[in-house]
Amino acid sequence: MTAETLALLMKDSNRTVVLTGAGMSTESGIPDFRSSTGLWQNIDPRIVASTESLQKNYEQFREFYQMRITALENCKPHQGHLILADFEKRGLVSLIATQNVDQLHQQAGSVNVAELHGNIVSIRCQNCGKPHAKEQFLNNCSCTYCSGKLRPNVVLFGETLPTEAWDRTLHEIHEADLVIVIGTSLEVYPVNQLPSMSKGKLVYINREQTSTSAHYSFDLVLEGSAGEILADVHRELKGFKKL
Repeated sequence: MTAETLALLMKDSNRTVVLTGAGMSTESGIPDFRSSTGLWQNIDPRIVASTESLQKNYEQFREFYQMRITALENCKPHQGHLILADFEKRGLVSLIATQNVDQLHQQAGSVNVAELHGNIVSIRCQNCGKPHAKEQFLNNCSCTYCSGKLRPNVVLFGETLPTEAWDRTLHEIHEADLVIVIGTSLEVYPVNQLPSMSKGKLVYINREQTSTSAHYSFDLVLEGSAGEILADVHRELKGFKKL
């Protein structure tokens, strides 16, 4: 099975949804979470990325996210992000549903993006919900309206997924002829349920097929770099547009 096969599936599909995970962003220099070198190998997420940490250990919570936000400033979309944005413009992708919180898809030019786990780029007050500038969070400021704690708009452990993004993704998944899963181990609930909710063809792109992903009945599995595989597909689809 090759990139040519995926290109043919995309040509035949009237509605294609892309689901991306941490493996999509690692090629931009952003570490993943669950691999042998991922963030969670050295940091307990229940300590730094949970609602409990936000409430009871705010300084450590803030330091963790300040580090992630600052590191993100040096990261740019890679060719895979740019290709997905081009596919959207050409009518080949209807939605990108992402577990990533870095907004690299939007930076690359994608418009139809559902942020299933929120993002760490925008900031709000935990107490009153009012938006604040990223610099206010980085500079250890409190809410200018109620003196509450500032936080990124990311989904923490202990919180539910944003309703609008989830409902939008569910609708598109149910209607999709093709779902392309890129760079996720499919270990995180409830996002890992999404592929099985589609009646369309399922494609998996990842550096390796994980034990969890092996439980899904993918019609096509492509192992390797997301950027390189998407570049191969892009060449196969050169000049092709959906009417």
